[in-house]
Amino acid sequence: MYSLSLGDGAELGPLEPWQAEEYLAHIDRGREHIGRYIALADAARDLPSARAFLQAYADKTAADTGRIFGIRQDGTLVGGVLFRTMNVAAGTCEAGCWLEPAAVGRGLVTRAARAIIDWAVDVRGMHRVEWLVAAGNTASVNVARRLGMTRDGVLRGNHLHRGVRHDVEVWSVLAPEWHALRAGEGGA
Repeated sequence: MYSLSLGDGAELGPLEPWQAEEYLAHIDRGREHIGRYIALADAARDLPSARAFLQAYADKTAADTGRIFGIRQDGTLVGGVLFRTMNVAAGTCEAGCWLEPAAVGRGLVTRAARAIIDWAVDVRGMHRVEWLVAAGNTASVNVARRLGMTRDGVLRGNHLHRGVRHDVEVWSVLAPEWHALRAGEGGA
């Protein structure tokens, strides 16, 4: 397996169906925290559903319509980043993230998101990377800000999660902006 160092003992690497047990254990450690705003925790309730979730992303990887990566701290899976959608022909994708509580506050998501956005823009030729986030998810909004994204607007009452409607903020960065951010700040 390959991985990319994120510094401070953290690594970013693909999540694959054969890692379903590890993934489920990670989700179980942070289920309520992870599931506050996103359905990721609800999609992996047991080993078969965790494996199916990772298989769906393996299928997206094969079809070039999405990707999922795990963040490991000192060898333990503690979170991840993903491209929920990728439309290579249109040059657009949607990035997202999650962390278990023990990994919060270390900058792991920001570093991992930078790495996958670099890949999307530089290798895959994406023109627009989106970040959709429940308006109340301050931590994820702050990641979008740290990444240098622009808040495009709010989709009011757009996301139904666990019986509650959430406003969704749409953040994005365009390839020329991403290149300028990296050039001006020594890395976006």
